[in-house]
This record gives sequence, structure tokens and C-alpha cells, in this order.
Amino acid sequence: MELQKINGHSREDGFDGLDAMEHSEFLPHKIGAKAEMSFTDFEGKTSFGMSIFNLSNAIMGSGILGLAYAMSNTGIILFIILLLFIAILSAYSIHLLLKSAGVVGIRAYEQLGNRAFGNPGKMVAGCIITVHNIGAMSSYLFIVKSELPLVIYALMGKHENTGEWFLNGNYLIVIVSALIILPLALMKQLGYLGYTSGFSLSCMVFFVISVIYKKFNIPCPLDGENHNTSSIGGQHTALNSTDHFCDAKLFTINSQTAYTVPILAFAFVCHPEVLPIYTELRDPTKKRMQKVANVSILAMFVMYLLTALFGYLTFFGGVESELLHTYIRVDPLDVLVLCVRLAVLVAVTLTVPVVLFPIRRALLQILFPEKPFHWARHTIIAICLIFIVNVLVIFVPSIRDIFGIIGATSAPSLIFILPGIFYIRIVPEEQEPLMSRPKIQAACFTALGFIFMVMSLSFIIIDWVTGESRSGGGH
Repeated sequence: MELQKINGHSREDGFDGLDAMEHSEFLPHKIGAKAEMSFTDFEGKTSFGMSIFNLSNAIMGSGILGLAYAMSNTGIILFIILLLFIAILSAYSIHLLLKSAGVVGIRAYEQLGNRAFGNPGKMVAGCIITVHNIGAMSSYLFIVKSELPLVIYALMGKHENTGEWFLNGNYLIVIVSALIILPLALMKQLGYLGYTSGFSLSCMVFFVISVIYKKFNIPCPLDGENHNTSSIGGQHTALNSTDHFCDAKLFTINSQTAYTVPILAFAFVCHPEVLPIYTELRDPTKKRMQKVANVSILAMFVMYLLTALFGYLTFFGGVESELLHTYIRVDPLDVLVLCVRLAVLVAVTLTVPVVLFPIRRALLQILFPEKPFHWARHTIIAICLIFIVNVLVIFVPSIRDIFGIIGATSAPSLIFILPGIFYIRIVPEEQEPLMSRPKIQAACFTALGFIFMVMSLSFIIIDWVTGESRSGGGH
């Protein structure tokens, strides 16, 4: 979606229209700059391509493993419509953020909250970013904790845990955090992670290619699964159940369909990373950053669609809520599946530092708003965050339920509610009256966020009440 400039752009040319003015606002040693600019203590040096890698990596989450399951509960046509709808809304949401940032010359989510609602707005935005991204980091490390021991089993030709320390997921996440995540999290600039983000995305491209390849090498139904499929399908004969079970559905509605919308919405959450990436972008303008966002969202749209489509067309009604588990059912020691699992592990591990940067930025904005960059603070916050996430993943078995509630409130807030409210509050009324079309659209967008929040919370409560477990989403 190409988002055009809104009328009155000349009022903000001092921020985005003139490169010299924009750069001078964010020079490293600009002592007289506003207090909220103290964390942008360098000129943007990150290339357009590296910025796309970082934002795409921020968008890409563990939710991609559940999209085939989501498609099985909507049908192909309805899934594509919903995926396209959410992608367009996500691009529009980023447009609102960039427009608000351009009006006031601020490129920090928390400071937009401060400009819109004062210190309470700043605190709310910072806390939402912190909690949401800690939940995202936890979900990634949960994948490492559960999948890495299984990969090591397979590499060693084992079929069960024989008790060695290196097969203990708790030890493994500590090792991975210390040797891989922490060094990357200590980078001064998010732009430096463009290389690891590019490699992470390459791993996920390999995952997508493997899903497509496997479509033509795995029969449906799976060998030995006919009885299970017949019971799921609810048919009376094995022949009828098999025929029906392996048919692609273009449009379907069932008890799980409504869960697809929040799953897809959460799959495009990248908003805490948008403004930090914008800050570090070389020759930054709203138009250039919007192109970064549009290209990233389009790339993830294609990857999500291919993964969901070919994963669904491989297993049809037999697809599980996590796609990799369905492949393991076919052959636990399959070499290609083993490589794919390893690639996914690498991808989620390299995503953790990208997600950590906005949390540290939010904490710095809240706790040390007028302090310049200092390596000690930078390092200590990173170590503390990684330590907290490790403790949560190791000692809290129900963390997914805890962050299910938090994610159901934070994700709609970051995508829909806060960008819309910030836009309405920050863009001057003399530039855009309250009843102007752009502000009415922003208000409707905010209302949509509240609807998403109510839906998500309702689904989680239903899960708890019925005792069912519906996976397949999350960032």
C-alpha cells in the first residue's frame, strides 16, 4: 500500500523535508538538542537494505510455524483475504507512527507517548514495549529450550533423553544466551545486526523452500495415520474419511476460525523496532522509512503465505498447531527436516537481540531520560534482561499463559491503539482538524484495536474455561 503524504506537509519540512535540518536534529554532540534526543547519539548510518533485514527479522516470529494450522481453520481464500487485510493495516499503522514522529521530530515510541499524554503516556508506552518484547524473547527461547535437545538427539542418533547435561534444555538456553545472544545484544547500534538479521532471514527462506519441497514428497494421509484422520474427520469409513481429509478447503468456518485474526495480527508486530530503525537509517525521511516498512511487510506476506499454503496442502486437516511437529511425525530422523529445525533455531536465536534493543531503549527513556550513551548502562541492562528472560523460561512452566494475556493486550496496543491515539493527539488541529478524514480513519483504526483486544482476551478465557490448548500464534 503506497501511503501518500497528507496535506500540510510543509509544516513539518523542518524535520523531514530538509536533510540538513533532519541530520542536525540528531547529531552525536548536539548539546543543545531536546532531552528526548539523547539516545540518538549518532548519525544514521544503516543502509536501506540492512534496515529491511532488521525490520523483516523483527516481523518474523515463531508464529510462522502456526500459519498452516490457521489456514486449515479458514480455508485458502479466507486466509489470503485476512493475511492481506492485516498486512495493509500494519503498513498503515507504521504510517501513523512515522507521521506523528515527523510532526514533532521525535523518533522514540516512548517520547511520542510523552508528547501526546505527558509522563503517563511515556510510562505506558515504555511498559507495553518492555512487557511485549520480553514475552517475544521468552517465546523464542522456549523454542530453543524445547527444540535444541531434540535436534541434538537426532544428530546423535538417539531416540530418548539419556540424561547427559548437554541434552538439558535449561542448560542449553543459558549457553546460547551467553555465547550468541549477549554479544549481539551488546552492539551499540541496532544497524549492526543487519548482517545477523540477513542470515536469520536466509534460514527462514530455507525453511519456506523446504516446506514447498516437502509438499511434493509426503503423501496424504500419512502412513499409519488413517485411523487418526478418520476419527478427526468424524467419518464412518476409512475410505471416505481419507478422501475428505485430504481435500483442500477454499473457505471454511469452524470453532477455531476466529482465532486466526489475532494470530495473523500478532504475526506482523514490529512496531517497537520501527522508530529505532528509522533513527539509524541513512538519509532518513518518512517516505524512505515507509518504503523500508512496505518492502519488509511485503516480503513477510509472501513468506507467510507460501509457508501456510504449502504446509496446509501437505497435511490438509492433519496439520498440527506447530508445523515442524507434523513433519517429525513423518520421520523424526529425516535429514532435511533436521536441517530445517536447526535453521529455525538459528533464526529465532538471532532475532532475540533485535527484539531486545527496543526494551533497552524504553528502559533508558524511562529511567535515564537525560543521560547520554554509556557503555556500563548499555551492558548492564542487556545482561539483566537476558537473565530475567532465562529465569522465566527455566522456572515458570506456565509462562505462555501469562504472556498470552499480556500479548493479547500489548500487541493490539502497539499495532492499533497507540499509533492511532498518538496521531490524533500529536498532529495539530490547524493542520488536520479533528473531523478530517485522516483523523477519523485513525480513530476507527484505534477502535479496531480495542475489538482485537477484546477478541483475543475472550479466546484466552475460553481456553482456560474449557481446558483446551490452542496454539499456533504469537509473535
